Amino acid sequence: MRKQSSQISPQEVARQLECCDQIRERLEQKPGRRLACIDTYGCQQNEADSEHLRGFLTRMGYGVTSDSNEADLVLLNTCAIREHAEQRVFGNVGALVHGKKRNPNQIICVCGCMAQRAPVAQRIQKSFQHVDLVFGPHMLWRFPELILQVLESGKRVFETAESDGVIAEGLPVQRQSGIRAWVSIMYGCNNFCTYCIVPYVRGRERSRGAQEIIEEIEELAAQGYKEITLLGQNVNSYGKDLEQGLNFAGLLERLAEIPGDFRLRFMTSHPKDATLELFDVMAAHPSKIAPHLHLPFQSGSSRVLSAMNRGYSREHYLGLIEALRKRLPQVVLTSDVIVGFPGETQEEFEETLSLIQTVEFDALFTFIFSPREGTPAEKLPDPMPKEEKQANFQRLLLVQNEISARKHRAYIGTTCLCLIDGEEEPGILTARTEGNRLVRLKGDKSLVGSRQQVRITEASTWALLGELD
Repeated sequence: MRKQSSQISPQEVARQLECCDQIRERLEQKPGRRLACIDTYGCQQNEADSEHLRGFLTRMGYGVTSDSNEADLVLLNTCAIREHAEQRVFGNVGALVHGKKRNPNQIICVCGCMAQRAPVAQRIQKSFQHVDLVFGPHMLWRFPELILQVLESGKRVFETAESDGVIAEGLPVQRQSGIRAWVSIMYGCNNFCTYCIVPYVRGRERSRGAQEIIEEIEELAAQGYKEITLLGQNVNSYGKDLEQGLNFAGLLERLAEIPGDFRLRFMTSHPKDATLELFDVMAAHPSKIAPHLHLPFQSGSSRVLSAMNRGYSREHYLGLIEALRKRLPQVVLTSDVIVGFPGETQEEFEETLSLIQTVEFDALFTFIFSPREGTPAEKLPDPMPKEEKQANFQRLLLVQNEISARKHRAYIGTTCLCLIDGEEEPGILTARTEGNRLVRLKGDKSLVGSRQQVRITEASTWALLGELD
């Protein structure tokens, strides 16, 4: 039986903060500063989770390092989307044994979606004896308690029980940037796409209360954050599990009315829940909501979409794009696509290619189908040879790269409002247009964090070059 999702009480969260303070007291009894290293894999949701883990660690008294060799605590926040990513994590976990030998008191933790999978937890328990703590996403709020348990008992701790998930407010957060912020507005997924492991490891859809989200955005705006990205496995199904009567479009509109010089972004959207109301809200607030939509289509074949359990057809997707562009002609569109889903024919791949040529996305995230253990698609017949899938994948890349390059060339000679977000090397800055296109330009690092008008002078398939206007 799966447990039902639940709201974690303020008292339970306070207990975790007390555990942080107990750990701090233990660390302060030993000379020298204690360091923690967090290695994050996968999606923006994992990045947001790591910011909460970093917040806990800071309260415990740990400093942060990027070098696992000098860390007293190493934490791998993992992703379960693709098998290749899992194997890379196993390799990295195995390599940590050398640091553990040099520092037997080092604590090694594996958490995140990959840790929630029973076969993974069992493999770590059996074959990676140097790992001290394993916990899934549902136990993130109990991280301090679990670490304290490891410290006090000296024994390994595994917390990966199945759960429909929880909502925990008031967790500390240590953000990596003072420019951009991730804000999770909901967790989990109810879609059960046949190729995807996420619903099995992230639990059911559960939305945070609107007031808590509004207050967090207000605080970020007051702190001067320039871009705030709303996160959810299926962000535009926000509110379906609540009684407040506020859907994602309504929430987005309320957030857009908050004073401040910031832009709202959101991801990831699911086509079956994308609405004309959402597009109207985006069009009505051009100074607050970035003109960018990431809307994964996955396949251009209605039959394949049905086999994927995506809940929409090719025609429905194309209708959404047409409606969106009527409201936001300059919208930047990005998407995900899977090549070689089990049973996909050559004719069905051609449908995917023609959809790409029809829509002309600004950029695509492209994948060859990778079976995930525990998903229905793993067991589907898959007659197309790998070589044919790879050839189709290369054709798709050629088509999309030509579209992306052409769209980027159209920027040359125009002036774009850009957020300067970093320094790539001395004197070379990176920036993002309102539509989230990458721009490189010369400038002083004092400009980082500001919005500037940038004249685009050159373009490649993946980036723009510009100069301050």
